[in-house]
Amino acid sequence: MSDLDTRTGAGAGNDTGDHAGDHVGNDGGQRRWRAAMMNNYGTPQLTLVRGEGAHVWDADGNRYLDLLSGIAVNALGHGHPAVVAAVTDQLGRLGHVSNFFVAEPTLELAETLLDLAGLHGEAKVLFCNSGAEAVEAAFKIARRTGRPKVVAAEGGFHGRTMGALALTGQPAKRAPFEPLTPGVVHVPYGDADALESVVDGETAAVVLEPVQGENGVLVPPDGYLQRAREITSRHGALLVLDEVQTGIGRTGTWFAFQHAGIVPDVITLAKGIGGGLPLGVCVGVGRAGELLEPGQHGTTFGGNPVCCAAGLAVLRTIRDEGLLDHVSRLGKEIANGVEELGHPLVAGVRGVGLLLGVMLRHPVSAAVAAHARKAGYLLNNVQPDALRLAPPLVLTEADVHQFLADLPAVLDAALPSSSSEATS
Repeated sequence: MSDLDTRTGAGAGNDTGDHAGDHVGNDGGQRRWRAAMMNNYGTPQLTLVRGEGAHVWDADGNRYLDLLSGIAVNALGHGHPAVVAAVTDQLGRLGHVSNFFVAEPTLELAETLLDLAGLHGEAKVLFCNSGAEAVEAAFKIARRTGRPKVVAAEGGFHGRTMGALALTGQPAKRAPFEPLTPGVVHVPYGDADALESVVDGETAAVVLEPVQGENGVLVPPDGYLQRAREITSRHGALLVLDEVQTGIGRTGTWFAFQHAGIVPDVITLAKGIGGGLPLGVCVGVGRAGELLEPGQHGTTFGGNPVCCAAGLAVLRTIRDEGLLDHVSRLGKEIANGVEELGHPLVAGVRGVGLLLGVMLRHPVSAAVAAHARKAGYLLNNVQPDALRLAPPLVLTEADVHQFLADLPAVLDAALPSSSSEATS
């Protein structure tokens, strides 16, 4: 009998590695996590066992409205029939082929993405497995220009692999792993004059997020991306837009760059495109799509037909169910509803579509998230004074109304004592 048999077989007992007895609730999940998992994430509070639509259930039977959707991943929520059917059908026919062979879902997804971006015949696609991998591909494309300098933004987040980490403008994440890939310069986000001052003939690329999600859902000033496009074009540098979080309908358009009316040279995508499966995309426009030559980049699982089938299901459902308009409308309803509460803890709401940041007057986002969890809502304390909402695009108006009704009590519970006394 193998070691796997002793852990999962019918005759396995606690003395042979059977831990099912511990998996009786959230506490058991935490114990098993601490025993088996590295500590890079800390220990999660909840063990989730089931999801349906915009709701999930934990191992203790509690139901939650998922307002984070796996960090902006589950665009169609949990267990969407279109994704389940597409994955089941594809896995039953052809699960994996590697990049030595052509698979129809991979080609069709690439063609569909280019059509949605308005880039049919003008760009090329490279599939990978995550947002960080997509950024790594973009970084290598930038290196292929022969220029040594890459400009990124302070506060930006592009991933935790070594190249993507060099672009990430958050010193606390970078410091433990220095020295990082050289040649990266960071400038303040949203400051077009700062970009102008550093971009020159040695600049290979400027890498920006249309909205800085991990920095508290920070939206740049109007005209910023247009200026970035003009500056990079004038100096012959690539404009790379990291749409890992903003792409695939999250802001109410297929891609956030479409709000600005520009076309970047490189687009990175992940998160929502896979409907919960690992899928990343790097799109190279014009010459940027021709810079990588055979053997210069690759990934075994990139373009996996099962993941690409899921991606096609996501895109078709967003189109067929009119979710882009739904996202725009619901995002405004949430933002206006939170602000109209007039709660003393809320400083305002910023964001686009269903990528929203609730700004707080005190650094108590962790307390708000904890009280929200007790009330049946999953939020993200993305910064000490900011909450991030990135719910499934299929979130309903009824869910929004209930959330807005319950939010004041959640905020009240998190108010610092001096503030609550002052407002009582």
